[in-house]
Amino acid sequence: MGQRSLRSRRTLFEREGELSAADEALSDLVGLRQEPGEPPGRPRGALLAFAGRAGIGKTTLLGEVRRRSAAKGCTVLSARGGEQEQRVAFHVARQLLQPQLAGYSEAELRVSLGSWYAIVGPALGLCAPSEGAPPDQQGLRAGLDWVLTHLAVQRAPMVLLLDDAHWADAESLSWLAAFAPRAEQLPLLLVVAYRPDELPEHAEAFRGLPGRAGQRPIGLEPLSAAAVARLVREDLGTQADDAFCRECWAVTAGNPFEAVELTAKVLDRGLTPTEDGAHLLRDLAAAVKGSGIVARLERLGTATVRFAWACAVLGTEIHPTLAAAVAGLGSEEAADAADALRTARILTGADPLEFVHPLIATAVYRDIPGSVRVALHGQAAWCVIDEGLGPAAAARHLMETHPDGDTWIVQQLRAAARETQRAGAPDAARRYLARALREPPPFEDRAAVLYELGCASLLTEPTTTVNHLRAALEEPITDPELRHNIVYRLSQVLAHSDRLAEASETLAREIPVTGDARVRLRMQSEQFMWDAFRADEPDSPVRSRRLARLADRLTGHDLTERYVIGLRAWDATLRGEPAPVALHHAERALAGGLGWAEADRGFEVPVLVAMTFMYADRPGRTEELFATGIADFESQGWHGAHLSFGYTILGYVRFRRGRLAEAEDFVRAGLRLAERVGPGTPVHWYAVGTLIQVLLARGQVEEAARTGEAYAFHAPFSAAVTFPDAQTVYGELLLARGLVKDAATELASAGRRLDARGMRNPAWCPWQLHLAHAESHDALERAVATALEAVNRARLYGAPSAIGQALRVAAEVSPGPDRVQLLEESVGHLERSPAAYELACSLVALGTELRRAGRPREASEHLYRGLDAAVQCGADGLIEDARDELASAGLRPRRLHSTETDTLTARERTAAALTARDRTPAQIAEELHIDEHAVTRLLSAVYRKVGTDRRGLAAALGDQAATS
Repeated sequence: MGQRSLRSRRTLFEREGELSAADEALSDLVGLRQEPGEPPGRPRGALLAFAGRAGIGKTTLLGEVRRRSAAKGCTVLSARGGEQEQRVAFHVARQLLQPQLAGYSEAELRVSLGSWYAIVGPALGLCAPSEGAPPDQQGLRAGLDWVLTHLAVQRAPMVLLLDDAHWADAESLSWLAAFAPRAEQLPLLLVVAYRPDELPEHAEAFRGLPGRAGQRPIGLEPLSAAAVARLVREDLGTQADDAFCRECWAVTAGNPFEAVELTAKVLDRGLTPTEDGAHLLRDLAAAVKGSGIVARLERLGTATVRFAWACAVLGTEIHPTLAAAVAGLGSEEAADAADALRTARILTGADPLEFVHPLIATAVYRDIPGSVRVALHGQAAWCVIDEGLGPAAAARHLMETHPDGDTWIVQQLRAAARETQRAGAPDAARRYLARALREPPPFEDRAAVLYELGCASLLTEPTTTVNHLRAALEEPITDPELRHNIVYRLSQVLAHSDRLAEASETLAREIPVTGDARVRLRMQSEQFMWDAFRADEPDSPVRSRRLARLADRLTGHDLTERYVIGLRAWDATLRGEPAPVALHHAERALAGGLGWAEADRGFEVPVLVAMTFMYADRPGRTEELFATGIADFESQGWHGAHLSFGYTILGYVRFRRGRLAEAEDFVRAGLRLAERVGPGTPVHWYAVGTLIQVLLARGQVEEAARTGEAYAFHAPFSAAVTFPDAQTVYGELLLARGLVKDAATELASAGRRLDARGMRNPAWCPWQLHLAHAESHDALERAVATALEAVNRARLYGAPSAIGQALRVAAEVSPGPDRVQLLEESVGHLERSPAAYELACSLVALGTELRRAGRPREASEHLYRGLDAAVQCGADGLIEDARDELASAGLRPRRLHSTETDTLTARERTAAALTARDRTPAQIAEELHIDEHAVTRLLSAVYRKVGTDRRGLAAALGDQAATS
């Protein structure tokens, strides 16, 4: 469709219900209709879906919707799926968005699209792909979301029409299906039409979309006999008698397309529309269907048939000169053929041409003899390249040719794959390369094609990627750089697939046979990295000593050396070496620059360096580095595993700083992205483990348990080392649920695993602290020994937060008079650290112990401080504990003040304000676009923090908050 008008008749028969739904949606869109309780003039978007078999009138209906939309002053974007173009990535997205931006200069595009220019520009055909790493699919969809949202707001109200959605390309349709629910929050009406029996697997999302007609698409029914009679008389005049009209209905089964074509045939034949001629209608009706269309075409002559075939091969946007070249016709012959095809109602338009109906295009294409069709696709590929349209435009034609060892075809398919992959469509690139492999390529190029195929499958089919890359290594490779790149990529995909041992072994086999010293160093650095993440590394201490010797003699003059030094900093952290040692190496690694989005590198080492600062009680430095790294990810369009990891770890940093509500928000954002990447991946383990730890700190044990069950957070755990350590978090969860023996078993197992690897830093993994609590129930002496060992390890590392936390646990499991002294020392260390939640815990514990020791004045001071700190952190469970202790001491919690109110999240503040205005939970759920269960959780958090009295709540929030 693009910029062309949708075809429409003067009259639409028996579509009153469909048009009424469209009119209602348009009235909502332009703010003419008002729902009860809504402010007047508020525009509301929606999704409308029309479904029906071929020829039932979907295109005509969309044409009328377009006309009515334009009459109401709406901006209209339109696109149409094509049977021949459904494997062309972003074909539909380009039809929709490219015309809106095509008139911009490059400078104007850069200003308009901002940071999205290099991400969405190549996908929309607005600029050439960059040479860097391509965006991931989530990032590209986010960019397309931004463009469409921006246009919808800027050019509101907007109507987006998509015809023949069953033939839309997978990339565009997946994006639109994910975007469609947002239409209701925008001045955007999305109208989709498709054949339900031909909807491909990747379009199934449309069947279950929310919206006015998403879950129940409006089905278009065949016309009744009366409607067909009115249609016939509109074209043939009132002399068409009842018997003739009824026969028209019978032979077309009420199909509008066939009925219209039938009346045209009647006019062509000069047939009198009466009962006497009705017996001829069945033969005429056959002529408007597949075989009849072919017979009609064949009567037009060889040149015209060949021109029609060329148009069918080219698809929807048919330029006459290109069709002439494909058909092998001169310009005059092509013009005559086009005229003949227009007269025969096979083609319409001028430049571009299009088929009168998709059914006609399908019939013509399928009638082309197989060998001729293949030849025409080959000719079309040559012509497309010759026109300067590029390999990506020619690739769909090359896909239809037969493998014949043609080097030119291999070259074009490889070029198309590179262009398509950089534009963000790896699945299409994979198809092109798989076809190139079948050509087959020259013997000396086979390894390179396998490598490129592996890279294209990396994000979507990691197992297939491994197979391709291993096959590439078995081929004779004359280019050393190619071999090295294959090894790097193979080790990366194995590691990211939780096959860390295989990743390490791949590098170990290659290192001894690599002659280049710099390449060998890089391979060693990557092996060190994957071994550091291996939970089953056989000899971690030996690897640690080798790493230390290597890092100490490197100067950091290039990226590879800085990676090795960064790994040394992380290794020092894991092993609990003094924090200044780890920080020294971390600063060395950063001195020459450590990019997070290097095209051929992982992001793991920059993350580990940033985390080194966090465990050493410098979380501000960590957040600075993460802010830079996340910005790098977003600028590259990496919104999948990379960004998920960034948000999750940033949430973990906030957790370590005691900002629990913010931590939960960040981690949930990371988990949403991780779910797209897939369960069982390392990034998913990180997100779920961190969320459970945050929920436990907030006192939400039941929610943490539900989260663990929902995401199967239990053994077997990830083969990769994660932080927080998954098995330790699981033990902590069991302990919080009162399953003490099970918790002790898990925590002791985690300790044996980590100690064997020399990972002895309680700042990184406090398994001993949780184990001491578990042991204190039936083995108090062992619990004290476990806790004191953790204290010793923490003192060796030297981070005040680790020492303070360990001292508090030692106090909690120790008998008698030492408890107060240990807790006072704990508070002293934590006051010098950024660990606000741990400080709150120690203050409440110290206040409790002082109350029991008969020192009420000191107890109240520490309990009030602990309560204030807990409120600031959002630690709901600890708040309750502090208030209970104050009540036990005969003291009342202080009146709510602004710092406590400030700890409410933005959504909690809104829920609180609505509650103060006597809104029901159902009304709050509608306002916040969440379910009532989520409202209950929100209000529970509010009541724990600020009480349940509505007048007091409104006063505490202030008039401004209560009316926001």
